[in-house]
Amino acid sequence: MNEGTGPALALSIALLLGVFASLAIAPGTEGLYGAFLAALMLAIAANDAREYLIPNELTAAAFALALFRAAAFVPDVGIEALLWPLARAAAVAVPLLLLMAFYRRWRGRDGLGLGDVKLGAVCGAWLDLAAVVAVIELAALAAIAAYLASAALRRERLRGTAFLPFGLFLAPAIWVGWLGETWYVNWLGGWPG
Repeated sequence: MNEGTGPALALSIALLLGVFASLAIAPGTEGLYGAFLAALMLAIAANDAREYLIPNELTAAAFALALFRAAAFVPDVGIEALLWPLARAAAVAVPLLLLMAFYRRWRGRDGLGLGDVKLGAVCGAWLDLAAVVAVIELAALAAIAAYLASAALRRERLRGTAFLPFGLFLAPAIWVGWLGETWYVNWLGGWPG
């Protein structure tokens, strides 16, 4: 097995599992949206892990897919169906953008990249705000745990300036958030009200 086969096989298996889980939780159109979301989030995570970069094309595709999904599920409302995902996206992206700017000014270096902010907007476009909070927390805790485990395995000292590809953790967490929301709505009777 050559050097690239292992990661490619792992990505292929993860993609198949993501598609299968999406369709199992939500048979039909919503499951297809989830399967495409899984593929996009996996591509974002893989790219961020490899290059420390979240491609604009992938975040734009995920954002557009969220808007298509919103329009498809409430077609009689028209353009107003897009207002909630857009408002949630702004509600997530603006605080992250302010945090990015504040940290850069305070510490003199980046702590959060613009790609992470855009991915936060994707999170808001796809998920309810309560789920967004849980997803960002899940991603942050997973990033910290991965850093701690990596440092322990390598017997390295912990550094406050360590550079982590946050999209590697946030992208899959967005799909997991969608999966949880969809499972809740489809299998437990939906949101109250």
